[in-house]
Amino acid sequence: MSAAPRPLHPTLHGSTAEILRRCYRYESPADVLARAVRLLATADGHLDPAGRIITGPRTGRRT
Repeated sequence: MSAAPRPLHPTLHGSTAEILRRCYRYESPADVLARAVRLLATADGHLDPAGRIITGPRTGRRT
């Protein structure tokens, strides 16, 4: 049996921390960042519409 992966604890840039504090005051910073990463990964073509990671070659990839 393998151990569960440890969660990441990124260090936030000052302006990012301020955006979280002022714009997402009543939400968990971890939840906001998780949503942001999913949106970014989808926009970059790494996730399909169902939220699954796309593997293999992609067409129209940004460079």
